[in-house]
Amino acid sequence: MVHHSGSIQSFKQQKGMNMNKNEIEKEQPLKPSRSQTHPQNLSKHFSLNCSIQTPSSPGPSATHKIEHGRKMNKVESNLYKLSSSAFSDSCLDVGKDSCIEDSEHGTDEAQLIKAKVIIRKPETMTKKEKKVAAPPSLFFKDGKKRIDYILVYKKSSLQVEKRSTFERNLREEGLMLEREQSITNSDIMFVKIHCPWDTLCKYAERMNIRMPFRKKCYYTDWKNRTLNSLFRKTIQLRSWLPKNPMQLDKEALPDLEETDCYTAPFSRARMHHFTITNKDTFFNNSTRSRIVHHVLQRTKYEDGKTKMGINKLLNNGTYEASFPPHEGSYQSRHPIKTHGAKNHRHLLYKRWACWGMWYKYQPLDLIRRYFGEKIGLYFAWLGWYTGMLIPAAFVGLFVFLYGVFTMHSSQVSKEICQATEILMCPMCERNCMLQKLNESCIYAKVTHLFDNGGTVFFAIFMAIWATVFLEFWKRRRAVLTYDWDLIDWEEEEENVRPQFERKYAQVERVNPITGKPEPYQPFMDKLLRLMISILGIFLMISLVLTTVFAVVVYRLVAMEHFASFKWYFVKKYWQFATSGTGVCINFVIIMFLNVVYEKVAYFLTNLEQPRTELEWENSYALKMFLFQFVNLNSSIFYIAFFLGRFSGRPGKYNKLFDRWRLEECHPSGCLIDLCLQMSVIMVLKQTWNNFMELGYPLFHNWWTQHKIKRNEQVMKLPQWEKDWNLQPMNLHGLIDEYLEMVLQFGFVTIFVAAFPLAPLLALMNNIIEIRLDAYKFVTQWRRPLPARATNIGIWYGILEGIGVLAVITNAFVIAITSDYIPRFVYAFRYGPCKGQGYSQERCLKGYVNSSLSVFDLSELGTGQSGYCRYRDYRAPPWSNNSYELTLQFWHVLAARLAFIIVFEHLVFGIKSFIAYLIPDMPKDLSDRVRREKYLVQEMMYDAELEHLQKQRKCQGKQYHQEWP
Repeated sequence: MVHHSGSIQSFKQQKGMNMNKNEIEKEQPLKPSRSQTHPQNLSKHFSLNCSIQTPSSPGPSATHKIEHGRKMNKVESNLYKLSSSAFSDSCLDVGKDSCIEDSEHGTDEAQLIKAKVIIRKPETMTKKEKKVAAPPSLFFKDGKKRIDYILVYKKSSLQVEKRSTFERNLREEGLMLEREQSITNSDIMFVKIHCPWDTLCKYAERMNIRMPFRKKCYYTDWKNRTLNSLFRKTIQLRSWLPKNPMQLDKEALPDLEETDCYTAPFSRARMHHFTITNKDTFFNNSTRSRIVHHVLQRTKYEDGKTKMGINKLLNNGTYEASFPPHEGSYQSRHPIKTHGAKNHRHLLYKRWACWGMWYKYQPLDLIRRYFGEKIGLYFAWLGWYTGMLIPAAFVGLFVFLYGVFTMHSSQVSKEICQATEILMCPMCERNCMLQKLNESCIYAKVTHLFDNGGTVFFAIFMAIWATVFLEFWKRRRAVLTYDWDLIDWEEEEENVRPQFERKYAQVERVNPITGKPEPYQPFMDKLLRLMISILGIFLMISLVLTTVFAVVVYRLVAMEHFASFKWYFVKKYWQFATSGTGVCINFVIIMFLNVVYEKVAYFLTNLEQPRTELEWENSYALKMFLFQFVNLNSSIFYIAFFLGRFSGRPGKYNKLFDRWRLEECHPSGCLIDLCLQMSVIMVLKQTWNNFMELGYPLFHNWWTQHKIKRNEQVMKLPQWEKDWNLQPMNLHGLIDEYLEMVLQFGFVTIFVAAFPLAPLLALMNNIIEIRLDAYKFVTQWRRPLPARATNIGIWYGILEGIGVLAVITNAFVIAITSDYIPRFVYAFRYGPCKGQGYSQERCLKGYVNSSLSVFDLSELGTGQSGYCRYRDYRAPPWSNNSYELTLQFWHVLAARLAFIIVFEHLVFGIKSFIAYLIPDMPKDLSDRVRREKYLVQEMMYDAELEHLQKQRKCQGKQYHQEWP
């Protein structure tokens, strides 16, 4: 390196007369020029060592070529000739410090080899790069500038001045724009936006975007290196075994780049620290789209503090839409196995969105790269939830099968099926006849499928499962945020919503975070709006309870009519017909009210005037969850805890409005009604949601394409027009997707003691749901803005609340709705095994007779005589205290209360203990994160030290192995 210094000195002597001395000695900041798309003074792969001479000085240049002729091949020499003239001007303009080799590469030969790979001609591209090359419709007309964003407007729009001002300001910010008219609609114009290299660098620095600068190094001692060697040998041995069909083959995803690089916030002043091998790929497509969107949100269209942002222009009709374009078509004529993927969208379709991939793991890294971290976290959470449903579904199926195999051997079912002499009292007022108890044999057997010895175990298991699911999800999220480089990412201060600005533009207060004045909402105004919103929520919940009451009245009226129906089948099973039709009517009301709730929640949220979009989204999500949760579960709560509890007794029944007799439970219990209600609502709702999620976009896109074909327009549409014809993503982003799954989580956990097949149904639905959502995102929707996020937001708190509610409701379902506690009390206190403990089914012998009370039919005044039985613990009519509650009733009540207390404390204790044992972040990951922070600081220090030392060497000054 000594001879390089001499070359530099001679070079300075020759060029000294043409340069100002101050320009050479002064260190200019690395600020990109707006006039240049690719400024050479900012690109690492265009930077050369100070020893390289420019062709403007023949002597040194020839000398340099002679000295390095043996080291450079013919391609390198040609590359040097093409690039040296461009570098000479930039080096002379910015001074000696800009002409420094990157600290990671010690020789100019290595840098030239790297540059050779970057600037090679298209015909020298590798086969892999040709396969994923972007189609021409993703570039400007010159075929060089990549389209990063699309704006759509109508030529008939009256907001011409705002649009022209906005676009002029966008150009001043450094963006490049190009207009093109739609092929299928002459009124539609597309504005294509390209973000040049210098603008990308400027805003990447402002947004603190973290970029890679060196490969990670995990193993620091011989033990870890040995373990790593053993791990590699294990992988080699496993390569001889058949491949796991669940895992995605890495050969099928060749375009996934390595993510094991240290990252740091991008800085133009420290450009030499970062690994810039290609300016076109250094910022990926999602990052480029985020940067452009950042500019669009902060560009003014009129003079004023609040007259800025693409969102306002979309609201006032200046633009019709704004979206990043897809990377091309998701279909190809050639198989992906032989010809590879055309683009990442095509790769996602073939390896993720296809139905044939339903059993494969999701390519989360590719999803995150294409759609952003926020959508990637949603699919990661959905995949984790679906995977965790497998053990829950297995245990629930085991409990159900246990009921199937013990159905015929159950003592309770035997006694009900053999009770041919026991008459049950009429269960309706006028048209019901006396029925024998054995006519309820089928109901008793079906009830045993869900109410058996495994019910309590399954309820405890699901409560613990919910805790384990949430705790391990936090660990999984920590791993993902580490892999996706989100550990140190903090969400930037959000812009104030345009509606908030318009409402409170006259009142301003300095933001304590940004230090800038912004609109301020007075406390009393905020409190008043919040109280009105809460009142509206209570009114809507009251509407739900009103609809439930209406369904209850329908059941009371319908049971009289079905009991006297002409068809014998309906007349015999009038209770089943009443429950079935009631469930269907309730489902129709639920779906209708969901539409109303969406509009009401939207109105109430806007009434509150949230300050930022995040506050608005959280408030809207919470309202939608409350509305739909109450709407779905109110009827289930009625059946579980109120049906048959206040009906009274024969001869003294309670009536609604002194007209309709309250409904009673079936002789075999109310659990069968609860199972029917849950199964019908869960199955029908999931089927309807899946149909609406995919059916409507498919029909809309098909009809759009049909109109284009019908008009006989040119069918070779560019990508931006194809995207325009697709459906936009939901207005509220992922709220609807999360809401559907969170409500399902409530079905799986809250009343799972009454319906152990709920996890299995949820598992089958989610396997379909993942592919439906994948197909929808890839093929039917415009590409959403790739947003960043570190968690699932407010939904995690809602899931924790559902987990707590699940423990309470399952305790009450087992204690009150099922017959587990009455059977337990009878076996230990009144049965043949009294004082011996519950050991087998024979201990329940006589339980059915013990649970039925006696009533004298002559007291009804209908001319009937004899005795009938009904479900209750009351004294017989011949006793001194006829029809009074017996001691057994109070024993059962005490046992129920004791079970609720013990169950809740036991399960909550286990949940808390498990949550304490499971840390939120794995220990090895925590150590790795801390070590990497330390290594990043050390490497940044070393890189800066080496950079400054090379600067001194270029200046001909002495340097020492210490900080200059």
